[in-house]
Order: sequence, then structure tokens, then C-alpha cells
Amino acid sequence: EVQLVESGGGLVQAGGSLRLSCATSGFSFDDYAMGWFRQAPGKGREGVSCIRSTIGSTYTADSVKGRFAISADNAKKTVWLQMDNLKPEDTAVYYCAARSPVGSTCTAWGDHLVGSWGQGTQVTVSA
Repeated sequence: EVQLVESGGGLVQAGGSLRLSCATSGFSFDDYAMGWFRQAPGKGREGVSCIRSTIGSTYTADSVKGRFAISADNAKKTVWLQMDNLKPEDTAVYYCAARSPVGSTCTAWGDHLVGSWGQGTQVTVSA
């Protein structure tokens, strides 16, 4: 059974930091592009960042570039999103995702190719 379990969300003041974790099981982690999406109230889902470290493929949205950093450990089958200098507009539910098919890259990181989702973790940034 494929599982993606997020943790690390919470409430933080603007300028603060959070680190999201996504622990996975049930599939060959290093064969998939892994990453994060977010969805703010009343808005569509936005691709935030992606990584497939075995082939050096990464993506980071312009809206978070320079503030967020994605990393992964293939042995631990875990992906992290370090979020620094958080802004109120970063408030959203953050979802971990695995892209299909096997061998995928981070090119055009959009939700139409996501094969598996985590349950989501809330991030709230107060002004």
C-alpha cells in the first residue's frame, strides 16, 4: 500500500520558519519525482517544489524561490520542505505528492500527473 504521511505544519508568525516532512512507504521512492503542492482557501492547487535526487531533477516555484528548500533522503524514503521567511500568503494546506509514472522528472510540476497524495498538513502564517 502506497502511503505518504506529512507532518510539521502549524501556526507561525510572519518571518518564521517551519519544516515539513513526508514519510513514504509502499513504493520505490527513488524512482519517482516527489514534492509539494499547496492549496489556499478559495484557490487552486499550486505546485511548490519537486525533487528527484537520483537524476538531479528539481523545481521550485517563483513564489517561494529563495525562501523554501526541498530535500530528500532515498534511504529514509522521506522528503522535506524547509520554509523560511514565511509570509501570510504562504498560508495553505500543504500536500506531499508522488508523480507518475516511474522514472518521472520535475519538469512541468503540476497536479495532473500526480499518482499519490498525502493527507495534507495545515500551515498558517500570521501577520
